Amino acid sequence: MVGQIRIDNVQKKFINPDGSEVVALNDLSFTVKPGSFVSLIGPSGCGKTTLLRAIAGLNLPDRGGIYLDGEKITKAGADRGYAFQQANLFPWLNIRNNVAFGLKARGEYKEKKEDVDQFLELVGLKDFAKSYPHQLSGGMCQRAALARVLVGHPKVLLLDEPLGALDAFTRMNMQDMIMDLWKKHNMTMIMVTHDVDEAIYLSDQVVVMSARPAKVEQVINIDLSRPRKRGQDVFMNYRKEILEILNFAGNLQDPDYYL
Repeated sequence: MVGQIRIDNVQKKFINPDGSEVVALNDLSFTVKPGSFVSLIGPSGCGKTTLLRAIAGLNLPDRGGIYLDGEKITKAGADRGYAFQQANLFPWLNIRNNVAFGLKARGEYKEKKEDVDQFLELVGLKDFAKSYPHQLSGGMCQRAALARVLVGHPKVLLLDEPLGALDAFTRMNMQDMIMDLWKKHNMTMIMVTHDVDEAIYLSDQVVVMSARPAKVEQVINIDLSRPRKRGQDVFMNYRKEILEILNFAGNLQDPDYYL
């Protein structure tokens, strides 16, 4: 199976406009097993998105390395799909052409155009292929954005709070859809989230990160069968454990933000 991610003593710094230095990631090390679902959770601004972008090859570490199936990541690549918090669809293209955009840009559309219809159907948008983004709800636009990423058949799907802007009901439906996609395609998924319940509901592992400069505070293995019930005692015990680690790691002042 492909899709193993190894993060090896990664450090990332940024320079502020005033010349001061900010250490975003501080010697992070952990491994994501192929085909697993892992969530990154931690205090706001701790470096979760910085790490996800480093895995994508969008901003490389200053020290250490990130490896995909043993090969060091040195640039962005189609083997890693990235889904942003906002759908970022092109408003002048219909949904089908939005999903097909990456394939056309890489010159792969002719041999993979049937995949576009397959993924539109998979995310429940087959009947909306000719619609434009402004005609769809936020949840439907996020589904289209996921289809656009998945149609490239990446080894790893990186999810940067893709459900953060959705209402609670739509968010839970989207969580189930993401879980279905993960099961069907057996790919590695790494998701940034601030929602503890979401992390437990979806993940094999939850990586709890400390406040900046981020380090791995603890990796929690979620030993629950699927589908999961949010109200069961074991689920709530995991919730309590993660919130306690977050409080210790980040001097959490507003625990409701993580619920």
